[in-house]
Amino acid sequence: MRLLLAALLTTGALTACGGGPGHDADTVTIAYNRSTDNKIRFKDAFLADVKKQFERAHPGKKAELVPIQAAENDYAAKVQQMMRSPKTAPDLVYEDTFRVSADIGAGYLRPLDDYLSQWDQWGQFAETAKAAAKAEDGRTYGVPDGTDTRGLWFNRQIFAKAGLPADWQPRSWAEILDAARAVRTKVPGVIPLNVYTGKAAGEAAAMQGLEMLLYGTGPNPLYDPAAKKWVTGSRGFKDALDFVRTVYEEKLGPDPSDALDPNVGTRLATDWMPNGKLAIALDGSWLGQNWIAKGPKEWPAWSATLGQAAMPTQYGQAPGKVSLSGGWTWAIPAKAANPALAFDFVKTLQTKDNAVRWDVVDAQIAVRRDVAADPAYLRSMPGIAFFTALVPFTHYRPALAAYPQVSSAIGEAMEAVTTGRSAASAAKTYDDQLGSVTP
Repeated sequence: MRLLLAALLTTGALTACGGGPGHDADTVTIAYNRSTDNKIRFKDAFLADVKKQFERAHPGKKAELVPIQAAENDYAAKVQQMMRSPKTAPDLVYEDTFRVSADIGAGYLRPLDDYLSQWDQWGQFAETAKAAAKAEDGRTYGVPDGTDTRGLWFNRQIFAKAGLPADWQPRSWAEILDAARAVRTKVPGVIPLNVYTGKAAGEAAAMQGLEMLLYGTGPNPLYDPAAKKWVTGSRGFKDALDFVRTVYEEKLGPDPSDALDPNVGTRLATDWMPNGKLAIALDGSWLGQNWIAKGPKEWPAWSATLGQAAMPTQYGQAPGKVSLSGGWTWAIPAKAANPALAFDFVKTLQTKDNAVRWDVVDAQIAVRRDVAADPAYLRSMPGIAFFTALVPFTHYRPALAAYPQVSSAIGEAMEAVTTGRSAASAAKTYDDQLGSVTP
């Protein structure tokens, strides 16, 4: 058994340490992703401490950690490979919400509703976060441990030069574009606005670019759950593409060659923003981790220099704000040998104190109401209260196996308008592509 798992984990030049799944009824095995950066080990330390807590609270039981050191896509592929067989399936696995639906469809995960109905802490979780791991069958397949939200970051110093307010909060898409135009006119040499775009940026473009616009146009703008169809021919999709087209046609964004660079996110975080080259960024709650002490680009003045504003809906219509969220969940494989013990480990992971500690060390946005109100959490990072307040307005990507195909089509449509194609033409191509995509 150990030899089989070792072979699995070393396939494809991945590395792992620790033992592997077995059939010992007194041992729960936990598979999770370890960062490829050897300096980042806070998840290891956190889980090692939770393991000690679990074993103290459950005499005679053991928790066996199975870290898999790999890039995100490789980690997902390796975990899926493990979950195919009862011989190699872990009892508990760390799952990106982006992939939960595909793994449900493949039969890799088991529903948790029977456990959740008897767990007194489930009521602390925000409904939007619960939905992240809920499938079309209405059942829940994972317990989220945090999330992220997205909004507008802006440089107050640049705004002052452009005559814009330090407490800026746009009420519509038009007001965002007007602010960018003011920067272009009054602060030459500065990039007014960044909206991630194109195929190379992947989900950064699809999710926190176009979908941040699209979900401000009306309900269910990407997938119609009643009709069980991907939405095509919509005015909202074309309008969202037209916003992106306007950014690049009017030179309100980076040069298209820079915008379509696969490393644009790194450039934004380590150069454009800390060096005062960018006025507004449509981006995520985690950006501040780049600038803290010992971060990739230390920038002590960032919390005073930057402000945050909620992304408005298209015309300011209710609810007025919009956000998109991702995050990770703890899920139990369908072929796990010890599912009940695995859920006991989840409950240890999700004591309130552990939930607070994890959200602080990983710069996560709280998905539990008690954590969101905790003083230690609220002190953990400048702007954390702002981004936490966006959770009630947030949306999750459709929990459907075909979503990655749709995301790819969105990236292609965005790249088309970024390089000069009309929104109507790019939307038509997108609609044609979705004709062959089933939910």
